[in-house]
Amino acid sequence: MKIKSPFHKVLKTLFQVSLLILGTIALTIFLKVFCFASYKVPSGSMEPTLINGDRIMVNKMIPGPRIFKDWQFFKSGNWEMKRLSGIRHLKRNEILVFNLPSCNKNWNIIELNFNCNIVKRCIGIPGDTFYIEKGMYKVKGCPDILGVYNNQFELSRCYDLTLDSAFKCFPYDSIHHWTLRNFGPFYIPKSNDTLDMGVNNIELYRKLIVYETKKSIEIKCGKVLLDGKPITKYVFKLNYFFMAGDNVLNSYDSRYWGLLPEDHIIGKVAFIWKSKDEDKGKYRWERFFKSV
Repeated sequence: MKIKSPFHKVLKTLFQVSLLILGTIALTIFLKVFCFASYKVPSGSMEPTLINGDRIMVNKMIPGPRIFKDWQFFKSGNWEMKRLSGIRHLKRNEILVFNLPSCNKNWNIIELNFNCNIVKRCIGIPGDTFYIEKGMYKVKGCPDILGVYNNQFELSRCYDLTLDSAFKCFPYDSIHHWTLRNFGPFYIPKSNDTLDMGVNNIELYRKLIVYETKKSIEIKCGKVLLDGKPITKYVFKLNYFFMAGDNVLNSYDSRYWGLLPEDHIIGKVAFIWKSKDEDKGKYRWERFFKSV
């Protein structure tokens, strides 16, 4: 009969504990990359739905998790990735976490910055024609209330018409004079959409086309030139979304920087799992595990 030494038992226990720890770490990484992630709400742009200090759980499986195509970004800084299949399409009024497309506040270009995450409500989905009429968010042919009605109603009711010029919005050109109160109509492209392109609408889609093609756009003699060649139509590669904060007078959103590319989306907010008032240092227990 073979007798095992105490040292052998200690090694076996250490091995089992190590496997348990490694397995836990691997499972945590897997869940965070492919399933869920937690984020802290840093501002009041989504009030009253989300408030500063809320910790939100984000479901990545609905739009589909993103994975890197390769690891060359360590050398090149090029964040190329692929999105796996999601559970379903994203819907209007869902709250999403995404990478801000103009993180460096250069509103003329779209950049994918993985370190700049914000949360907003999806107001317009691919294929929608979105507009704001007297402060109220609307989509052509959609009777649903979009966003927080009361906040928009207050904007509509109290808005000083003389301030329209002070609240200019995207695309900031000489053709479209859109404001917080009156915006659009703005067609939101979906993948494989073919749209006519001309001097009257190119500023609405310039950033999207440059982002997809990595080529420059200029206007010469009344024609739109893509990489020096005239175009009259463009086929979009990606789906796009219109995002807005519930706090309509204090939200840096699509009204200012334009449409959100689908590849910037991280996931849908599932619920608030924790909330803390940072100024008072007290937990808001009534907000724990609150659905949104």
